[in-house]
Amino acid sequence: MLNIAANELKIKGVSALQAAFKSNDEAVITVRGKQKYVVIELDKYHRLCQYELEAALVEARNDIANGDFVKESVSDHMKRIAL
Repeated sequence: MLNIAANELKIKGVSALQAAFKSNDEAVITVRGKQKYVVIELDKYHRLCQYELEAALVEARNDIANGDFVKESVSDHMKRIAL
């Protein structure tokens, strides 16, 4: 991953990111010398979101297979989650 200082991004704008993406598929924005943000291309972001949804689906299916769920009415559910 390539580091880009926030000040460089402020000065060069999107062109700093475009230059970074020529050789990398992500860039880290540093603020006062500390890594703070990661910028990725939108296609990669969408793939990561899809992976996250697939992982959640696998987890839910495993919970169901293991009997780790609660079956209840809406009112019982609201009572259970009420603070």
